[in-house]
Amino acid sequence: MSTHYLTTSSQGLGRRLLLLLAVAAGFMVSNIYYGQPLLERIGTDLGIPTAGVGWMVAASQAGYLLGLVLLVPLGDMVDRRALISLQIAATAVGGSVITLAGSQVAVLAGFLLLGLASSVVQTIVAYTAASSTPEQRGGSIGTVTAGVVSGIILARTLAGGMTDLWGWRSVYVLAAAAGVVLAIAVFRVLPREDAGRAGVGYWRAASSVFVLTRRDPVFRVRALITMLLFASFGVLWSGMSLLLSGPAWNLPPSLIGLFGLAGLVGVVAASRAGAAADRGWGQRVTGWSLAALLASWVALSLGEWSLILFIAGIIVLDAAVQAVHVSSQTMIVAGAGESASSIIGSYMVFYSVGSAAGAAAVAPVYDSWGWTGASVLGAGFAVAALAVWGLGRLRSSRTAGRGVARSAQHAGAE
Repeated sequence: MSTHYLTTSSQGLGRRLLLLLAVAAGFMVSNIYYGQPLLERIGTDLGIPTAGVGWMVAASQAGYLLGLVLLVPLGDMVDRRALISLQIAATAVGGSVITLAGSQVAVLAGFLLLGLASSVVQTIVAYTAASSTPEQRGGSIGTVTAGVVSGIILARTLAGGMTDLWGWRSVYVLAAAAGVVLAIAVFRVLPREDAGRAGVGYWRAASSVFVLTRRDPVFRVRALITMLLFASFGVLWSGMSLLLSGPAWNLPPSLIGLFGLAGLVGVVAASRAGAAADRGWGQRVTGWSLAALLASWVALSLGEWSLILFIAGIIVLDAAVQAVHVSSQTMIVAGAGESASSIIGSYMVFYSVGSAAGAAAVAPVYDSWGWTGASVLGAGFAVAALAVWGLGRLRSSRTAGRGVARSAQHAGAE
């Protein structure tokens, strides 16, 4: 193996290895989003009633959440090269099950397995954090997150195009093939690690989401911000099709999918935010980005009258979300070392809950109050996130002030 690929916490990550991790993360997160524009096609092909097609997305998300809690913490205890390779290989199995599915039960099982295995995205992020030097950690996480953002955004467009050309099963042939190729590549390129590095029991690591939320104030604030942040994100991306396919614009699904391309600006934001966090500007980036998130909803709320303003709102919202997301991940893993997997997995539980809450809330709100109501909902989540950040900053300042006062008292006593 070429030494160019070797990575240790002292040497950091080589550029080619970082690129491989970003590509792998992008393909793996795509597995969660391929199915969203295909539900009607899959349901028609397999004879699944309209009321039941939503369970495919639910199965995928449930599998992903289980993976965050049960699989990602294993990265603190076993060889991450083997864990990442096995999880990626398991996505090939999940993709194959969906490809060959002939019933609702089979396709649901495939989506559940695919979601479970695709939680490897967060094992990759944790590996990136643990293997980077402190000086490059934020930038490295930003690069991998850029791959994740690209995967999320391009998955729907790619799935729609492939389905029009070759049918919906071709999408999961691609997912299975990508799983095989990337599993082999990662296993060959990543250096082997020693097992049992952290000396922490599995169930203790798996329950770290509760421990960290209770005991770690930095994690608690960042996790709450993330939950509200992605609730706002979920309101847009789950509610957008309701607006654009409705009476205001009557756009076909193929054109609606193209609106996701505007979110690619978030790739740049993710990379820049990571570099800023490395310079100690994480809090500043978070504050400005949350303010931008709130402002984006002003433009988005006018989406019934102007598509230009709506697209501008998408760009600002996605850039703000990714900037906060990368800053938060960089801050919570600072100094974590080999416990990064448990921390990242726990953090992403809040991401999943927020995304699901936003997606679930927007449909009934839109049904009752239209796009204006949906915009108020998205802005409300943004306001709450900004309030949590402000209260966290205020509490940190007070704690620091008390520490300075105590030091002054001790100095005076001496």
